[in-house]
Amino acid sequence: MISVEHLTKYYGATRAVDDVSFEIARGERAALLGPNGSGKSTLLRMVTGYFSPTGGRVVIGGVDMGAAPLAARRRVGYLPEQVSLYPELTVRRTLAFVAEVRGVRRGTRRGAVDEVIVGCGLAEVADRRVGTLSKGLRGLLRGLTGRTVLLSTHILAEASALCSRIVILDRGRLLAEDTPEGLGRRLEALGRLVVRVEGPAGEVTSALAALPGVLRVEAMPPDALPGARFVLLGPALGPVQRQIGPAVVGRGWTLLEVRAETPTLEDLFVRLVRPSGHDGGR
Repeated sequence: MISVEHLTKYYGATRAVDDVSFEIARGERAALLGPNGSGKSTLLRMVTGYFSPTGGRVVIGGVDMGAAPLAARRRVGYLPEQVSLYPELTVRRTLAFVAEVRGVRRGTRRGAVDEVIVGCGLAEVADRRVGTLSKGLRGLLRGLTGRTVLLSTHILAEASALCSRIVILDRGRLLAEDTPEGLGRRLEALGRLVVRVEGPAGEVTSALAALPGVLRVEAMPPDALPGARFVLLGPALGPVQRQIGPAVVGRGWTLLEVRAETPTLEDLFVRLVRPSGHDGGR
């Protein structure tokens, strides 16, 4: 179990994590989701005991990280995206080195390494150098039955596929904590329109973004059909849909298509991260 209670972290006058609280049950896989600069890395470093919080506390399996850091760290395994080890070593030698550092006795070290190699599906690459390996981890994460996992990512589809709970951060604040299904239910209040227009893309984007009720306008990549495509997001786009024609045609542009689509979880993520205003498609 991982419990984060009112966690806050300052770097000088900059508040990187702002009073964040959540709990991950024993055996649960959870995702820590947010854009770059949201505070994910800082929060993870506090959860693993690498950073001390300015305020609040972290409890790992019932052990307070601040009160008993060594005992808490013994309950944590940390796998960064970029492994800061020796890329010229083989997988087997790397694991032996880690086992030695972690205090595994010489007599049982070889067996422990072999067990990890089999358990993590590394038999085919055990004698390859670490620096040549890819970072595929999905199967491994799914196989960690009974282990509590906190995965940091900015890819919502990956979080939804691997985890039963999603924690969303932005600018150091907790925006949402829910299951993928719970986040999906929030989509019912979010609308998505696809609009195709022949006209100057930048001006079209600004005109569509200025319509009342539009939260975000995103320019889509060009395709084989005429005109440029735009996606509009908002809580209730029925009235917006009726305003698109006058806004486009009134400026001398050609309106080729207006189509309602089912919003995606990525749309909801954008809605949570930017709850008001729009970004002009940036």
